Amino acid sequence: MPKAVKPTPGRGLAFRLAACILTGATLIFGAAFADYYVSSKDMLLRAVRENAIHLIRGAAARLDVQLAGVECVPRFLAAAYGRATPARADLERDLAGFLATNPDVYGAAAAYEPGAFAPGLAHFAPYFCRKDGRVTQVSLGYEERYELENWYLVPRELGRPVWSEPYFDESGGDIVMATYSVPIFRTEGARRAFLGVVTADVSLDWLRGQVGRISMFRSGYAFVVSRVGVYVSHPDSRLVMRESVFSLAEEKGSPELRAIGRDMVKGGEGFARLPDFVLGKPAWLAYAPLSATGWSMGVIVPEDELFADLHRLGREVATLGAGGFAVLLLVIAAIATSITRPLSRLAATAAEIATGNLDAPVPQGGSRDEVGALARSFEQMRLALKDYIADLTATTKAKERLESELKIARSIQMSFLPKHFPPFPELTAFELHASLEPAWEVGGDLYDFFLLGPDKLLFLVGDVSGKGVPAALFMAVTKTLVKGIAEQETDPAVILTKVNRELCVDNESMLFVTMFLAILDCATGELAFSNAGHNPPALIAPDGAVSWMTLPRGVFLGIMEEAVYKTTRMRLAPGTRLFAFTDGVNEAMNTGLELFGTRRLGETLAAGASLSPEDLDRAVMDAIRVFAGEADQADDITVLTMLYRGSEAG
Repeated sequence: MPKAVKPTPGRGLAFRLAACILTGATLIFGAAFADYYVSSKDMLLRAVRENAIHLIRGAAARLDVQLAGVECVPRFLAAAYGRATPARADLERDLAGFLATNPDVYGAAAAYEPGAFAPGLAHFAPYFCRKDGRVTQVSLGYEERYELENWYLVPRELGRPVWSEPYFDESGGDIVMATYSVPIFRTEGARRAFLGVVTADVSLDWLRGQVGRISMFRSGYAFVVSRVGVYVSHPDSRLVMRESVFSLAEEKGSPELRAIGRDMVKGGEGFARLPDFVLGKPAWLAYAPLSATGWSMGVIVPEDELFADLHRLGREVATLGAGGFAVLLLVIAAIATSITRPLSRLAATAAEIATGNLDAPVPQGGSRDEVGALARSFEQMRLALKDYIADLTATTKAKERLESELKIARSIQMSFLPKHFPPFPELTAFELHASLEPAWEVGGDLYDFFLLGPDKLLFLVGDVSGKGVPAALFMAVTKTLVKGIAEQETDPAVILTKVNRELCVDNESMLFVTMFLAILDCATGELAFSNAGHNPPALIAPDGAVSWMTLPRGVFLGIMEEAVYKTTRMRLAPGTRLFAFTDGVNEAMNTGLELFGTRRLGETLAAGASLSPEDLDRAVMDAIRVFAGEADQADDITVLTMLYRGSEAG
C-alpha cells in the first residue's frame, strides 16, 4: 500500500485519487477473499456432507439389497414348512439347493422344536455349510441344546425374523458369522403354533469384502458396527469383534465419539467431525443404518482431502488477485496521466451507459483536476451497476431453482400418498376415494388406507401443524409409523398410542399431528375408530341424511408421550358414506374473510349424498373453490370418502 504524501503541483489530485483507489481495492479484495474463503469452505462442507450422505445411503442400500437376497429364501422356506412339514430328504435338498444358488450365504439350517418335525424325534436340526468350496452337511455340535442359542431363542420369543449379533461358531460353521433366523409358525384354528426356525448364515469375511469396496477420496474407508456398537467390519482387523465405538470412546475419554456411537446404534444417519485420535489428524464421518440387520455403516474421510480443492482454489485466486493488482496499478497510472479528457466524451459515454450498455469503456481524463475524478466516479458507477444487475440475475435464477426444487419436493411428497383409484378393484364391500390439495408447494396434510388382512380396511386422515418442507417430512414419518405399527396392532387406540410415543421422541421442533383413524370390518360393517384431536367426520345415511360422528377425546400426536387414546365402535349400514376431512375444508376463506364452515359443508354433502366417493370428493373441492373465489388458499385441503356397500355387494 503506498504511503500518503503531501500533494505537489504536478500530482496532487491524481496522486491522492490513485492512492485511495489502490488502498480501497486492497481492503475490498482482502475482505472479499476472506469472505469467499469462509463461505466456500461452508458451501464445500455442505456439498461434501450431502455427497457423503448420498454415498453412504447408496452403499447401505446396496448392502441391504444383498442381505435382502439372503432373507428371501429363509422366509419362503419358513412359510412353506409352516403350511406342511416336508419330508426329511426334501428339507435337506432345499437347504443344499439354497446354498448352491446363493454364493453370499455361508450356511443354512432348519431347527425344529422337540417332536415338531416327527413324533418321537426330540431334536432335529440339519445344517449345511460351505467346506473346501463344496456344500456339505455338518453337525451343529450342540444338537441336544440348540434351542438355547440366541439364533433360535430370539425369533421364537419375538415371533418375527431376526438378524443375530455377530458370533464365532466353533461347532457348525467354525467361522465368525451373523445368522438370519425366520420362525416357522403353523396356524391351528385361532392358535399359532411355533415349530422351529429356518436360518441363513453370512460370513463376516464376506461382509468385510463387500464393505471394503466402498471408499471416498484417496484414503477414506468404510466400516460397519453392530446394534451394540461392536465393529463388525473394519480395515484394522484388530478392532473387529474385539472393540466397539463405545470402548474406544471410553479409552480416549471422548464424549463426541460416544454421542456419534449412540446415534449410530439408534439407527440414525449423519455427517460429523471425528476426534483427531481416530486417524491421528482431523477427519469426518458419514454414517447411515443398514435396515435389514439393524447395524450401521460409516465412511471416514480425512479433512485435508475434503478441503484439498478449496486450498488449491484459494492459491489460484490469490495468484489471480496479485495479477489483478498489477493490472490495477497500471490502470491507475494510465488514469493519472489522462485526467484531462474532455467532458463531452465523458458525457457521451455516460449517455451510452444510460441506454444499458454497461460494457462501454469510460474515457479517462488526462488533467489532474476534478474532470479525472468525475471520470473515475462514472467508471465506479458502471461497475457497481453491472455487479448489481449480475446479482439480480443470479438471485432470479436462484429463485427459479428453488421453485423447481419445491415442485420436485411436492412430487416426491405426493408419491407417498395412494393415488390409484379404485385402490382395491377386486373388493366390492366398499368403495373409497381421497384427494389432497396443499396450500404451499409441499404441505403437512396426509391420508392413507391399506388392508389388514382380507376383510379389514384401515383408513386415516391427518393434519400436521405448520406448512412447507418440515410439515411434509413430519407427515412422511407419521404415515410410515402408522403403517409399520398397524402390521403389529389392530386396535386404533393402540396404534395411535404407539405412533404418539414415537413422534414424541426428539421432537425438538414441537410439530404435532391431528388424526382420525378407523378400521372397517368389511364382512360385518363394524367400524372401530379413534381420534387424536381431529375434526369429526360426517356420516351420510343411505337415505341421504347427514350427521357428524361423535369421536372419543384424544390429544394431538407428538405432544404428550403419556397421552391415552380410546377406541369407539359402531356398525355401518350398507349404503352409508363416511366423509373425513382436514380443517382446510371448513376453515377455507373467501375474499370477505368468511369461513366455508361446517354448515356449507353439510349442505354440499347432502346435495351429493347419492354420488360416488370420487364424485363426492370432487363436488366438495369444487364448492370450496367457488366459495373462495380469488382468495389465496391458506391451508392444505384433504378429503376422503368411503362408501360401505356391505359384504353381499357385487
